[in-house]
Amino acid sequence: MSTATKPYHIGRKISRIRELKDMKQEALAQALGMSQQAVSVMENSEIVDEEKLKDVANALGMTVEAIKNFSEEAVINYFNNIYDNDFSHSNGAIQSNNCSFNPLDKVVELYERLVQAEKDKNEYLEKLLKGK
Repeated sequence: MSTATKPYHIGRKISRIRELKDMKQEALAQALGMSQQAVSVMENSEIVDEEKLKDVANALGMTVEAIKNFSEEAVINYFNNIYDNDFSHSNGAIQSNNCSFNPLDKVVELYERLVQAEKDKNEYLEKLLKGK
């Protein structure tokens, strides 16, 4: 059965929202104080009672209305609008807040500083040992 025939399948909406938030069923189950299997059953249910839906909304950091009104189309439009409003690909004066450095370079720099600190520490300890 496709989602087009059952647009209000609340369990599927919960499942999609959880996936979009990069949350596993186990994490949601732990937040709700239930088993992963119980979350799976809930996500396969067309209807979820209001109290459980409030708990799920809390665990997902959103409102019950947001879950009920969730649609894939709205999410796609939201992300498309973010991209469309990003001026970094235009020649305009407005610039986006894109990273201006390579994060890998920063990791290498930090690693080199740590290695140098270890070398300095070893040198200091060798001086102490020779002094005895």
